[in-house]
Amino acid sequence: MATLEDRILGEKLQYYCSSSESEDESCEKGKDDTEDHRPKSLRGPSCAARPEIRGWEGSSVNTGPKGVLKDWQRYKQLENEKREEQERERLQLIKKLSLTCQSERDAEREKEEDIEKDLQEVLEDDFLKEYMRKRMEEMMSQTNTKPKFGKLLHLKDGQEFLDAVDKEKRGVTVITHIYADGIQGCEAMNGCFQCLAEEYPQVKFCIVEASSAGMSRHFERSGVPALLVYKNGNLIGNFVRLTDEFGEDFFAVDVESFLIEHGFLPDPSLVPSLATSQPVQDDDDDDSDFGVD
Repeated sequence: MATLEDRILGEKLQYYCSSSESEDESCEKGKDDTEDHRPKSLRGPSCAARPEIRGWEGSSVNTGPKGVLKDWQRYKQLENEKREEQERERLQLIKKLSLTCQSERDAEREKEEDIEKDLQEVLEDDFLKEYMRKRMEEMMSQTNTKPKFGKLLHLKDGQEFLDAVDKEKRGVTVITHIYADGIQGCEAMNGCFQCLAEEYPQVKFCIVEASSAGMSRHFERSGVPALLVYKNGNLIGNFVRLTDEFGEDFFAVDVESFLIEHGFLPDPSLVPSLATSQPVQDDDDDDSDFGVD
């Protein structure tokens, strides 16, 4: 029987086995019996199964700093390549959509140009022009029932001024210039009214002296030239001391633009050209084959 010292130092019988079968069995049995009675701290390490060794696949992973850096560089390279590929696909898609939109826009533009060309050909027809002009004249004659003046009216006193406003037909615009002798700008305004009265015969242009209309001395010195605009008996425009607006010397076009801007005169640019155009002359009669010898 092995002593404690033998168990600690190890007995040869525990680690030696004979080549014979009986010795092997006794050795294994003695070893098992001995190990069964030893404490766990004194038992030898158990035999673990060795891992299966696989064949070399041709590559290895380096987990050192250089390997990590190389893996990171490869990762960034793949990311950049993926981003560039996505950018190329996006540009191709944008180009495709742009070409599609451009084609549709060109087709719409060509269609509009064709329609405009056809419409222009129709409007340039002489027969159609004459028909439209006559029709426009008929429409304007039916709606144009206002009286025509065509000249400048000189009012003598305040009563004539009141009658010129109150006794006029509804819808007629009455524009009156209040002037004073010896005041700069009043003479120029009277000349402008003379021209405008002939150009706008449906508007009633009047002039009256400030003293005859009952104006004060202060108004004669500081308020003229003055314009009063009436329609349907109501004052719709009141402008005093117009030399501050036009200066001391001005022309009829300046006053005309001023009145058009404030809506007291019709704008000639808004009148259709067919209403003011001359009738189309037919030259076929001159080229007739039937002549008088």
